Amino acid sequence: GVYVKCFCRNAYHGASPYLMGLTALSTWRFNVPTGFGIHQSMNPDPYRGPWGGANCRDSPSQTLRSCDCGAGECQAGVKYADQLEDVLRFSMPKDKCGAFFAESIQGVGGTTQFPKNFLRKAFDIVRAKGGICISDEVQTGFGRLGDHFWGFESHGVTPDIVTMAKGIGNGFPLAAVVTTPEIALSMAKALHFNTYGGNPLACAVGSAVLDVIEEEKIQENAEKTGTHFILELRKLMDEFETIGDVRGKGLMIGVELVKNREGIEPLPVEDVNKVWEHMRDYGILVGKGGIFGNVLRIKPPMCITKADVDFTIAVLKDALKTCL
Repeated sequence: GVYVKCFCRNAYHGASPYLMGLTALSTWRFNVPTGFGIHQSMNPDPYRGPWGGANCRDSPSQTLRSCDCGAGECQAGVKYADQLEDVLRFSMPKDKCGAFFAESIQGVGGTTQFPKNFLRKAFDIVRAKGGICISDEVQTGFGRLGDHFWGFESHGVTPDIVTMAKGIGNGFPLAAVVTTPEIALSMAKALHFNTYGGNPLACAVGSAVLDVIEEEKIQENAEKTGTHFILELRKLMDEFETIGDVRGKGLMIGVELVKNREGIEPLPVEDVNKVWEHMRDYGILVGKGGIFGNVLRIKPPMCITKADVDFTIAVLKDALKTCL
């Protein structure tokens, strides 16, 4: 058999009967049998996890925790990778691992970023046990993170399989899987057919989207505008104790709202909703995420301008003053 390992809790990979086993967020799981052969390990979260601090994230904004990590090092990344190795050691057949799934930054989980070097070490651990590594780039791909076209590049890793959707079609229903020739040959072991696979209209849309990303320098805008966005949110964090953490890179940003910054107690959902709805009333649509529903997930169109960012900051500031 094939033993599949979803590397961390707090991940979201879909809600179909089998993929629900890979989704480790109780808010997205129904009470149906699922997850055969799937194991989940500790989530490598520098903000809410036991390890991580002020030098551990690849982001313009770090946690407020202190950190002893030196330049280019991350003790937290090693410790979380050790937890992954522990799960493989105790919960799976000896020296057997089917696959390891990872988002480059957890989206639905609240824009949670992993410590530096964690993913690289995790890939090494899984491959040493015969497993393949799969990167879920549905939310992080196509230049959204700014400095790299794919999120996994920012971790210095090369996956065996990459899944992509959403941004690939700019709203048009389109998704794709990219893999190695060796893995692709496994599909020849049985007949396979997909009614909409290779749809010519969808392919034309996807090709046009790639042209626009390049011609209009959308990726560069994500990096420049996104960094400005994050730094402005950090200024709000200095003003409002309700903001416990600002994280992310490019135009994939998370703002975690808390009741108590020192104890990182989540802000109650009813209060988060007040802020959320106040922003909506001013025409600003943001998502919500995280296991407690207290993270504002900011993933705007990648063509937004500095003026759009400044307006959003003003609206969020007003919402925090008015609603809390």
